[in-house]
Amino acid sequence: QVQLVESGGGLVQAGGSLRLSCAASGRTFSGYAMGWFRQAPGKEREFVGNIRWSGDTTSYADSVKGRFTISKDIAKNTVYLQMNSLKPDDTAVYYCVAKMSPIPGYNMWGQGTQVTVSS
Repeated sequence: QVQLVESGGGLVQAGGSLRLSCAASGRTFSGYAMGWFRQAPGKEREFVGNIRWSGDTTSYADSVKGRFTISKDIAKNTVYLQMNSLKPDDTAVYYCVAKMSPIPGYNMWGQGTQVTVSS
């Protein structure tokens, strides 16, 4: 069983940067992809982006494209979300996700980490 543990959330001013980390523990992750979702107060959970575990293919939501970058360190079983030019609209709980196959949907979720962007 793989557990996903996020870290790196916090409070930042608009225009600033944060980097989130997500470590997969329990056993070596050898699945299909890892990524990030977020959920703002009163809004539905939304896809932020993901990265294929084999190769470096990434995918991003239009709302974060050009500002957020997902990367991985296979040796550390860790995926990162570098967030630049943050806006108050980026305020949300950010969840790390993972899946073992190309089938749509993610079956592994972290507990979430709060990101708050002040104006």
